[in-house]
Amino acid sequence: MTFDDFDFEYELLDGLNAMGFDEPTPIQAQAIPVILDNKDLIACAQTGTGKTAAYLLPILNKIIIAPDEIRHLNTLVLAPTRELAIQIDQQIEGLGYFTGVSSIAIYGGGDGAAWSQQRRALADGGNVIIATPGRLIALLQMGEINFKHLQHLILDEADRMLDMGFYDDIIKIISYLPSKRQTLLFSATMPPKIRTLAKTILQNPEQISIAVAKPAEGILQQIYLAYDAQKIPLLKHILKEGSYESIIIFASTKENVKKLNEELRKAKVKAKAFHSDLEQKEREEILREFKSRALPILIGTDILSRGIDVEGIDLVVNFDAPHDPEDYIHRIGRTARAATTGTAVTFINEKDQRKLGAIERLIGKELPRVALPASLGDGPEYKAVSSNKKPKNNKRPFRRGGPPKGPKGPKPAPQG
Repeated sequence: MTFDDFDFEYELLDGLNAMGFDEPTPIQAQAIPVILDNKDLIACAQTGTGKTAAYLLPILNKIIIAPDEIRHLNTLVLAPTRELAIQIDQQIEGLGYFTGVSSIAIYGGGDGAAWSQQRRALADGGNVIIATPGRLIALLQMGEINFKHLQHLILDEADRMLDMGFYDDIIKIISYLPSKRQTLLFSATMPPKIRTLAKTILQNPEQISIAVAKPAEGILQQIYLAYDAQKIPLLKHILKEGSYESIIIFASTKENVKKLNEELRKAKVKAKAFHSDLEQKEREEILREFKSRALPILIGTDILSRGIDVEGIDLVVNFDAPHDPEDYIHRIGRTARAATTGTAVTFINEKDQRKLGAIERLIGKELPRVALPASLGDGPEYKAVSSNKKPKNNKRPFRRGGPPKGPKGPKPAPQG
């Protein structure tokens, strides 16, 4: 299959040809016909599968041929973070270069000038609005936007939006939208809360599920069993002994990101923390420094695992184990992109061993354990857990005398 098979308008095909795109990815091949057929859609596909183009291409094509009266504020894309909103806006600019379709990213965190610029752009008439929920609600409540001609609503990374507590905001935004519209929901995972949201806002949707991809073959994955007190010295050792030029370090919370940044600063390691307490200009400057290789180390939470697209990252460190196994794949997927190689190191303490088991079940193999440097002493002993059931005594991660009883064999990896 090629993009010519979708009967796109020539202006859109010109943009695809200019960007060197010939064949659709699996999610694009399945989603584009459904969207062109004006059906609602639930699509489960992770970052890196081409999901953004999967919904942008048919939407751009529909806007090209739409009557003038419904081109203004034709499509709304909701995204969890400013960084993703900006990336979607940039992708529209590339794909739609020859189409004349206009877009604007709406997000908080900027100064008064940014706020005024967004309001002017809306008044002038954008075809596609990409927005984070908080800023969009503020504009809606002020009467700055009228979506009476809206044709399409797209929720990108819906699971991440719900994890960030945006469920009520999404429902409130939808109350401002016309009931007759096409709604597309894209999510990397499909937990029950996403199913509940889908039932609330979609009408007889088609469903597409692209299985969670395994980590790229070019990633060297390593596990260190380490107590919390050993993590900082271990990290310093890895950074000192390795010859890495571009590094992302993931921590579980914003507070941990800040603490880790302070520890590295004391050790004279050039790194910067990336979190929501920073002003928007600061965040944009940090990303520019990192992408240009002026900044070798970036520290952040899981927002970074989906919110940036940077080539040439050669080391990912999971300082804290990811909460969900799918997040592990998103995190380490920052390295070994575009047929390159990279290293992914994960620290597992005595409390996170169940998470390691879930990761290994998802990717279908046991990850190699690397011994701690002799100067750090022994780390915690790994005790495999073969069941998802928690031990009866919640104060102990494992029973004495072996793992908790349960069915033998690994749990099958979830599909999609």
